[in-house]
Amino acid sequence: MNVNAENVNYARKPKVFNQPERFIEGWYWVIPSIKLRVGGVKPVTILGRDLVIYRGEDRQAVIFDAYCPHMGAHLAEGKVEGNELRCFFHHWKYDTEGFCVEVPCLDEAINVKAKTWPTAEKYGLVWVWTGEIPQQPLPFIPELEIEECDSAFGSKFITNCHPNVVMVNAIDAQHFNTVHNLLSDFNFEKQELNENAITFSNNTQEKPIFWLIKLIFPLYKKPVIYNLCYWYGTTGMVTVGTELLHFHIMFALRLIEGGKTEGLIIFIAKKRRGIFGRLYNRFILWLSKFLAQYFITNDSKIFQTIQFNLKSPIELDQPIVQFINHLEGQKALKWGSWNLERVRDGEVREIEKRENREKWRDELVND
Repeated sequence: MNVNAENVNYARKPKVFNQPERFIEGWYWVIPSIKLRVGGVKPVTILGRDLVIYRGEDRQAVIFDAYCPHMGAHLAEGKVEGNELRCFFHHWKYDTEGFCVEVPCLDEAINVKAKTWPTAEKYGLVWVWTGEIPQQPLPFIPELEIEECDSAFGSKFITNCHPNVVMVNAIDAQHFNTVHNLLSDFNFEKQELNENAITFSNNTQEKPIFWLIKLIFPLYKKPVIYNLCYWYGTTGMVTVGTELLHFHIMFALRLIEGGKTEGLIIFIAKKRRGIFGRLYNRFILWLSKFLAQYFITNDSKIFQTIQFNLKSPIELDQPIVQFINHLEGQKALKWGSWNLERVRDGEVREIEKRENREKWRDELVND
């Protein structure tokens, strides 16, 4: 039956959730770390913004806005020198903080700075923070927060729906029974780790139907574990299994043009030492791929055609409503510009971020 407002406070017209021109300020995946060698430089477009990424001799990844602040040449055409990046066009050189450190036709560099973005690496991916200073840590699996991990990559994919819609699929209790013929008794408990991260936990004693869990279940009589952790509404960590054996799967998504999704699947396991530990982890990561493929195969066609509109939420939809409400309270940026979007009283107004850019000075140009 339909739930009333006392049970579920559903935002009928979300300002952030499933909006094709908005995303939450946070950490987003850029490229797999192995795709960026030392001395390498690549163009990337993330959330509608053109960037350049390179790796210096210190092995640290660095991300700038794509275009040289001198005349707009694309910096990905340039080359890495030590830990610095030199523009191909006029050979201006920039350090890891974006400061111009050399102009070949001048005795001294001028006071110009390329726009840089906070960059970090985890789970085999390079990540970028879409604001000035990171307010939260990189996405992590709560069970593995302080652990070293092994990871393996699954398939990259594109869907016709928003990343937020893909994310709610993992807490849609109804579809586990109707689409996947799995457990029908789900009771998710919500917990907010911080303003940008939310978890949903479910433990059930009901006998599983999926073949992989059926193989494990007779060996251990405690509840099957199924936990979700969402970061910034677009990165989802799934943990499923028993206390003896956990499968960790990360869905790293980002918004692309037209309100669609570009995603990457990563399989994660706690690092184990020695040859037997490495072989065991390879086996676990291999099994994780089978587990993920089962769900992806059944759900992929839904993501290509769905026009999400939760008009009549019922009690089983409560986790989805909680997820939507969680996103509505976060800081929203505009796709493409990464400018701050404020939504008040139903009126949207864009506030341009003030960047520390030096004004043009003829005397510096002619120095």
